Order: sequence, then C-alpha cells, then structure tokens
Amino acid sequence: MPSSSYVSLFDSNMTTPALLPLSGRRIPTLSPGAASFPHHRATLRLSEKFILLLILSAFITLCFGAFFFLPDNSKHKRFDLASVDLECPPPEPSTSPPDRTPPSPRGTAGPLPDVGSPGWEEEESLRDKIRVDHERALQEAKEKLRKSRDELRAEIQTEKSKVVEDLKKKKEVPKPLPPVPMPKVVGVNDGDSVEPDVKEKRDKIREMMKHAWDSYRQYGWGHNELKPLAKKGHSTNIFGNSQMGATIVDALDSLYMMGLHDEFKDGQEWIEQNLDFSVNAEVSVFEVNIRFIGGLLATYYLSGQEVFKVKAVQLAEKLLPAFNTPTGIPWAMVNLKSGVGRNWGWASAGSSILAEFGTLHMEFVHLTYLTGNPAYYQKVMHIRKLLAKMDRPNGLYPNYLNPRTGRWGQHHTSVGGLGDSFYEYLLKAWLMSDKTDTEARKTYDDAIEAIERHLIRKSNGGLTFIGEWKNGHLERKMGHLTCFAGGMFALGADGSPDDKAGHYLQLGAEIAHTCHESYDRTVLKLGPEAFKFDSGLEAVAVRQNEKYYILRPEVIETYWYMWRFTHDPKYRQWGWEAAQAIDKYCRVSGGFSGVKDVYSSNPTYDDVQQSFFLAETLKYLYLLFSSDDLMPLESWVFNTEAHPLPKERAQTIVEWRGLEQ
Repeated sequence: MPSSSYVSLFDSNMTTPALLPLSGRRIPTLSPGAASFPHHRATLRLSEKFILLLILSAFITLCFGAFFFLPDNSKHKRFDLASVDLECPPPEPSTSPPDRTPPSPRGTAGPLPDVGSPGWEEEESLRDKIRVDHERALQEAKEKLRKSRDELRAEIQTEKSKVVEDLKKKKEVPKPLPPVPMPKVVGVNDGDSVEPDVKEKRDKIREMMKHAWDSYRQYGWGHNELKPLAKKGHSTNIFGNSQMGATIVDALDSLYMMGLHDEFKDGQEWIEQNLDFSVNAEVSVFEVNIRFIGGLLATYYLSGQEVFKVKAVQLAEKLLPAFNTPTGIPWAMVNLKSGVGRNWGWASAGSSILAEFGTLHMEFVHLTYLTGNPAYYQKVMHIRKLLAKMDRPNGLYPNYLNPRTGRWGQHHTSVGGLGDSFYEYLLKAWLMSDKTDTEARKTYDDAIEAIERHLIRKSNGGLTFIGEWKNGHLERKMGHLTCFAGGMFALGADGSPDDKAGHYLQLGAEIAHTCHESYDRTVLKLGPEAFKFDSGLEAVAVRQNEKYYILRPEVIETYWYMWRFTHDPKYRQWGWEAAQAIDKYCRVSGGFSGVKDVYSSNPTYDDVQQSFFLAETLKYLYLLFSSDDLMPLESWVFNTEAHPLPKERAQTIVEWRGLEQ
C-alpha cells in the first residue's frame, strides 16, 4: 500500500504512533447504553490485534528498507539475503545454525561495532567525512546560487582555460624534423663599402633601423606593429585578433644583416618563449606566409638556429587546412585553431586572389625540403597545373578565381595590387631552382608578353607605365605596388626568350624612372599610393585617398635591383633622396609613421609603423649602400617580403619532382 495511504493516530494510552489505513479513520460512533458496550469491546479487541499486526509489519518493512535504500559503503559490513556469507565474518565453528542478527535500524549490517572496538574509530571517521563532504557540497551550492550570471560565466571560462592549459602540458612533443644538408650560405656578413661617402649613408640606414626597432621594443613589444605617435601596439585584420609579434619576425633577418646582434638576440628570445600559433585567430594565409614563414625560414638560413625552422614548420602545418577546397585553391583566410577557411567579403563573388594563392611557391618548396613532407610542394604545383589548364582572356590572368567552381571572377588584371607577386614568384621559382624549373620560366615569359601587349604604355610625356585591365578597358593608372616590376624585369632579363635580355633591362630602367618621377613630383619627395596618366596629368595622384605614403618599399626595391645589374650611380642617388625624405617627414620620437598626403607641406600622420618598413624598406636601402658581396643574387632569391632564401641544388629539384610524381 502506498505510504500516502497512511495516517498517524495517537491513543491516549499509547506513546507510539500507529499507522492506519485511511478507511480506519471512520470509527463507528458509540451510543450510550449497555447494549452497545459488548459490541464495542469486541470491536476493540479485533482492532488491537489488527494494530499490533500493522506495527509488526511496519517494523519489518522499515528494517528491510534500511538495508536497501540507505547509502551503502564498502567499509560497512553488509547483510545480503541471497548470500549470507559474502561479507560477514565467518562464524565460530559450531553445530548449531548461525545466528542471523536482524538488520539494525541505522542501515548497517549486523551488530554495530562497540565503542572502543577495533572498527569503531574507522566507522566514526568515515561518517564524519561523509557529513563534512555533505555540508561542504551544500555550502558550495548556496554560494553558487548567490553569484551573478557574469560571475558564473567567468568561473566556467577559468575552468575551460585550466583544461586547455592541462591539455597543452600533456600534448606530445612534435616529432623532430629530419636532418637535411644546410644549403651553402654565402655573403651574409659582408658588404662594407670602401667609399667613405657610401659607408656613411649605410651607417645612417642602420641608425634608422635601430630607431625603428628600439621604439617598437619600448612601446609595442610583442604586438604585431607599432603606433609611434600613440606609443602603443597596433594590429590589423590580416593577423586576426592575436598578438604574434609580426614586427619581430619580419625584422630579424634585417637585424642580422646589419650586424645589430643584441637586437637580434632579443627578438630570438621572444620567439623562443612567446611565439605560439595555437591561438583562436583568423589570419591571412598570404600575409602570414610571406612575413612569418618567409621571415622564419630566412632567419634560419642566415643564423643556423633551429628554433626558426621549427616555428616555421609549426605555422605551415596550421595553414594547410586552407587548401581544403573543391579546387585546391586555398582560402584567403584560415583560423589557426579550427582550420576553418573563408575568403574576403569584398573579393569578387567569393573569389580567392591571384597574388595571394600565387605567392606560396618559394616558401612551400623550402618547407618540403626541410621536412621531407611532399604536401607543401604538391599544393603549390597543383595550383600551377590548374591555372595552366584554364583559358585566359587575352592571355592575361584575372585577379579573381573562385575556389569552389574553379572559374575566373571579375576580369580585372593588374601587375600591382591583387596580381603583382604571382608574376614575381613564377620568375623566382625558376631562379630558386637553379634555373631548372623551365615550366615556371615559360609561364612567366608568356604572362609578361601578354602584359606588354595589353597593359604597358607610354604617356604623352614619354613615361612608361603599367596600367590595369578592367573588362576589356585599360585604366591608365599605376600603383606604388606596381613599381616593384622594374626590378622584376631586370631580374628576369637574363634567360629571356629571343635574346630580349637588353629589352627587359631597359624596360626595368624605364619603370624605375617613372616611379622616381612619382616621388619627385610631390612636395615631400615621397611617392603616392597610386598615380594617373590622363587628362594632362602624369605620375600624379588625383584622388585624396591615393595621396598617402605608408612606408612602402617597392620603388626602393627596384632601385636596388637596377643598381645591382647596372651600377648606374643614379639609383643610389634616388635611393638616398627617398631615405632623407623618410627620415625628415616620417620620423617621430616613437618610431616612423606613414603620412596621409605627400603633396602637403604639413602632412598628418597615419600613426602606423608597418612591419614591412623594417623587413623591406630599410633592408633594401641598406643593401643599396652595401657592396655586391652582401647577399649576392647568384646565391639568394628574395621573397616578396624581402626575406632571402638560398637557391636550391638541381638534385634537390629532381627529388621534389619525384615526390610530385
């Protein structure tokens, strides 16, 4: 019968409650008189018997319920109806049946230990512990209920962080990289000029580098970049929301070349102790490849320190999920933690960008060499093969390609932004292979031929410029980024088809002259972001949002290449003019800043010291005023962020092609 069917009755002559069924509450009413008395006495006797029976039943039920429902403990003795001798002490030898003591009302099996007996202290200690644990749990629950939602969320986040840290500690040590021969490294610490004037200019560039680095070291250490006026760290969306020390990684090889050894050591220590790629950050695959992987690999080859190689490989593994697309064309961005990729929202119809997915070859080839993992080489070769099969309008490569469909996006072709380094890496893949990658060279030559036919023109004033092709129309505008092409033409002159070496060296010189004019026609003698050749204006910016200079290196890069191939002193002179203008108009107490209007005598600052200023601009200036013994082009190939990688042996290239097969 359910317990809810019982009520308690108290008899005047009883001190113990009796449990009765609900129907027993209706006791017949007694009428006065003798006739009723005997009946009443008989009824009571039956009731008393019934009550006694109920009491006995309830007692037995209570005892058995105690056995089955009260908490069990392995240290308690247990009475088991099915197996009497499982945990009971063995009885003394006797011919009489064993005495089975009924369960105690406290729920323990058999008789309780007597006070002072061997098991008594242990029993009491256990009970005290249970009581304390129970009270503590209740107290914790009460405290939790008093806390706000934000406090509870904070506690949960703290616990999650602890779990993550524990997992990091338990994480297996990465497998050691296979030993591979270090490529021959030459021209790392040379470059002093015998000419006092040139040496003085070189020392000035080193001083500018030290000012930029020291300012970052003091105000932005560990951040990606520096705000030199606000004197604090700075970052952009290309690095996600993480502080990965982009300036440190980007600048290390420049510090090494310039002999700034103390500064180099500080950067190396930070990388060893703090550079961690297991962060929940969405980064640009292109920017992280050229700045971080390129910078780490270059610094490894220059210094021989293993930590830089290890870090480069760790990061490269985080980028591989970006290639998980239907076509194998990588996403523009990837989350370093989850591996989820996506493209820029502004790109044509969700497309990937030619200059981004086409600027991976140099670094990924070296990753395969250093790790023995063919995946890196196979990824970039797959991209090349896919592009070779596609139709190209007018022989030109559009800047946009959809990674889902494998189709071109908007028909916009540029040798500047969105397209530039794709062409650069075709040429440099050939150079880095010790000129054995003839496929890359042929692809480069075909692309440059189409560019000459459709994009390169002369202005009315005789300036050679490279325009942009948009849906069958040539826009007569050239960007600062496009100015790198002068150096590229000069670098690729040797090996040109049909004995056109002289032609391409001359073309490089003409582009260098045009870009110098874009600098010389401003008030600050610094070049604008873009300049037009239309409506009587030549090499001049028209729109306000094209008049800024953000410490870009492309013009100085071309000066350096032209100097190396011609030794014409005008390139050093032009480079020195640019260096003086930067030092005069961009230098502030907290570093170097870009300016918003190069045509204004009183410009405002953008308050950003770009990492590429230390990686490229100052490096190319330093090389310009160094002898050819420093980083000779016969031994080194610079990636698009000015990080030098050694040329590989022909045998190594053959081995890579075997991996591809």
